[in-house]
Amino acid sequence: MILWFPICRLKHNSMLSFPNAKINLGLNILRKRSDGFHEIETCMLPLHGFTDILEIIAGDNTENGCKLSVSGILPDGDISNNLCYKAYDLLHKHYSLHPVEMHLHKCIPMGAGLGGGSADAAFTLRLLNDMFSLAISVDVLTMLAAELGSDCAFFIENKPAIATGRGEILKPCDIHLSGYYLLLALPAIHVTTATAYQLVVPKQTDIPLAEVLKCDVGEWKSLLVNDFEPYVFLQYPELRHIKNTLYDAGAVYASMSGSGSAVFGLFREPPKPESIQISCKTKLMQL
Repeated sequence: MILWFPICRLKHNSMLSFPNAKINLGLNILRKRSDGFHEIETCMLPLHGFTDILEIIAGDNTENGCKLSVSGILPDGDISNNLCYKAYDLLHKHYSLHPVEMHLHKCIPMGAGLGGGSADAAFTLRLLNDMFSLAISVDVLTMLAAELGSDCAFFIENKPAIATGRGEILKPCDIHLSGYYLLLALPAIHVTTATAYQLVVPKQTDIPLAEVLKCDVGEWKSLLVNDFEPYVFLQYPELRHIKNTLYDAGAVYASMSGSGSAVFGLFREPPKPESIQISCKTKLMQL
């Protein structure tokens, strides 16, 4: 599909946003596709209490493109590979965008299965859309975000959704976890998504994920699975220990998020700090 867009006009000189993390409630790896990706089924839930910080400022018109600086958790490798750059370049193919300067303060760790990089990319698209009054519809923004990465599309609407396909086909999910406490464990382990997919063996599920999610949260322990866990836990036994510790501390459900390494537990009451005997950073939030 060829998209034609008008020349943009600057509406705001600077804009600020807070790209948030997500967790996966269940993750089924169904089969490998002919395009090299995997067919999946998962529920993505935004975590609005855990965010990066992204600021975009109008640049000097005498210069071209996008300048990006990063603070906080610094990424490995060349900063030009950052998805914020790629989001700007993607829109620049269709619009005569003004130059911009971006600053990204990273709080969400990479390689944790929390979608931080994907959120940064999607929020870049959203900010540029508002900053330059591009009037791109949600549907088109979602389609553009999917070009940047499988999880990116989710963060355009940023609401609970069942994701299928390679993760870009989204269906709203009416899930109620209000009042639960979520404890997020953040071990200093970087699990690359590509490596995790190489380890996993796809399989079909007996019960559709949407049906499992209708069950009481107390039943999820035996029904709601993340297909990455058995393989990633073999590589990193510490993650299995963290999950078991969360259950021992009273979690009604615990799981690895995405391909890891973050592990979360859902609690009906705030867990007692002394009951969480794990040697990594944790973050507690109420949903």
